[in-house]
Amino acid sequence: MNILAHLAFSGDDPEIMAGNLMGDFVKGPLAGRYPPRLTLGLELHRAIDSFASGHESFTRSKRLLDPFFGHYRGVLVDIYYGHFLAAEWEHYRVEPLHSFIARARAIALGFAHLMPGRLVQLLPPMFDEWLPSYADTAGIGRVLRRMSARVGRPNPLALGEGELLRCHRELRGDFQQFHPALATFVVDFLARRG
Repeated sequence: MNILAHLAFSGDDPEIMAGNLMGDFVKGPLAGRYPPRLTLGLELHRAIDSFASGHESFTRSKRLLDPFFGHYRGVLVDIYYGHFLAAEWEHYRVEPLHSFIARARAIALGFAHLMPGRLVQLLPPMFDEWLPSYADTAGIGRVLRRMSARVGRPNPLALGEGELLRCHRELRGDFQQFHPALATFVVDFLARRG
């Protein structure tokens, strides 16, 4: 799942949020590497990614996209779902999006000393540029072009804005089915593990 979704599904626990944010940057076994609540956030990140990749709505969204995008279709759907979450934030959360991003930024910076260096370097653009631009399709286009440039090998991500526009209605419908299922999954996960 995308950064915004991982942050949004972290609840009110700052350590879980920091761990959930770190998920893409921490590989391998977790035992004893981080404080317990931060580890729970890392485990939540992995559980969310696993849930998303196997969910029928997410799978259907990937199939909507042109085969030209190949294995990047999953990356695109992640980002598109972040767009729908940001664009319709007030339907899912009480706290305004700009306030949530500012709070998440403060939490991330508070745990930066425990984060991998690569992630720490990305925190300023993540919170100052990427997340605030998720709500509109042009912003998603900018995010995808930056991602494409960072990959380091030829890829089609920079063309993803057009695919979002082409499949917007169907992708949004899939997201609207996916979001409540993910919310239920996270509540159950944290009830079992928290």
